[in-house]
Amino acid sequence: MRGLPCAALLLVFSAQAQVTDTGSYLQRMDTDGDGKVSVDEYVQWMMYAFDRMDRDGNGVLSADELPGGKGRPVTRDQQRQSIVERFHKQDANGDGFLSAKELSAPPR
Repeated sequence: MRGLPCAALLLVFSAQAQVTDTGSYLQRMDTDGDGKVSVDEYVQWMMYAFDRMDRDGNGVLSADELPGGKGRPVTRDQQRQSIVERFHKQDANGDGFLSAKELSAPPR
């Protein structure tokens, strides 16, 4: 199940982002300042947890690098694909960007 490790990664590092509300979240993710988050901006922001957890830098989270120290290995590519899929689920209006409202909506 690919989604489970990915969700765990987000929970582990969500506190480190130090974002207190959706507006702040959007502002931190929106690197080009256009008021919306593109898939590339979203992926860049969300891959932070993976990169921090990949202690040996080999592009694979092995069981000992995963929360709880167990689970199937997750590659950087698998994590990226999972994040892209999540982005498209959150993009309720299908415009290819996430607004503050879409970012704050519960996962679909």
